[in-house]
Amino acid sequence: MRICVLGASGYAGAVLMRLLLDHPRITELLPVSSTAAGRPIDEGDWGLGVDAKGKLPSGRLLLDRDRALRAGPDAVFSALPHGVSARFCEPFFSNSVVFDLSADFRLRDEKAHRLAYGEAPPMKKTRQEAVYGLSELYENDIREANLIAVPGCYPTCALLPILPLARASIISSTITVNALSGVSGAGRSEKRDSMFVERSENALAYSPGFSHRHHPEMLQEIRLAGCGSNLFFTPHLVPMRRGIFSTISIPISGETGEIETSIGDALQGAYADKPFIRLTGKRIPSTRDVAGSNRCDIGWTVEGAENGVSMLFLFSVIDNLLKGAGGQAVQDFNIRFGFPRDCGLSLRGEV
Repeated sequence: MRICVLGASGYAGAVLMRLLLDHPRITELLPVSSTAAGRPIDEGDWGLGVDAKGKLPSGRLLLDRDRALRAGPDAVFSALPHGVSARFCEPFFSNSVVFDLSADFRLRDEKAHRLAYGEAPPMKKTRQEAVYGLSELYENDIREANLIAVPGCYPTCALLPILPLARASIISSTITVNALSGVSGAGRSEKRDSMFVERSENALAYSPGFSHRHHPEMLQEIRLAGCGSNLFFTPHLVPMRRGIFSTISIPISGETGEIETSIGDALQGAYADKPFIRLTGKRIPSTRDVAGSNRCDIGWTVEGAENGVSMLFLFSVIDNLLKGAGGQAVQDFNIRFGFPRDCGLSLRGEV
């Protein structure tokens, strides 16, 4: 298959390039840049390594969009920023399956998109055709779609433990998500807050409550799962390169033992045959467990209270650049084209 990567020089684009170069079903890879076309790809990423199977263009050069269009790729992965991605992808929509890692097609509600991103959502008609690419929970939809909106990293980490419980009507109280993210989640562009001297030995919360851009994305999916609970989300930056750790707390009524059983049954029922989800039970997972893999590990515990209301704690971890971005996009690609779900993806974390 011939595959195109838009925005090949960013963090998510670099991860995609590595995954796709090693993917056994891909024969040709077209790296596109709107700002560095004609330049050697290695100038922006010396770690890409040898193209052992000759998938890259002659000279390992970044291409412009027109050349990629003429090549007629079977699929396009866009790792461009929101507000840019949709317009840049537009010429590919009629002939290629598009996997968009930006937020341009994630939100169904136009008002929610405008509030989150400060601008009108692009391409109203095209947006209606997009499928939300949360791989484990929307496989059937992804198989039939030609435009897949790959979820954000924070929503992926939070929704994978929440949605099976929402669908099973286990959740009826306020959901509180506190998430810790490595600095690579802020992207590759130069920002003061991403500088080493700002992040080292430092942690902070930012955009708490309803002001974070990923809040409406999570709320949308929780509502679609039939849950009307309030959602409070607070992200934090912590001094590590990659990874997300989410702690989710939900008040819940009933006997502790019965609650724990129902939680386990719902999660097992949703993920028993899903290779990229590992349920750890009462063992709290850590980001190191999944670094370098496309896995999401989920643990849970219930703390009882004297008034009959217990607190459910869910813990989930992902690598934000893999399961939270490029890895999930490739997983969606495998689903869409009927390849094994783990084709070209790692089930194991780095040592």
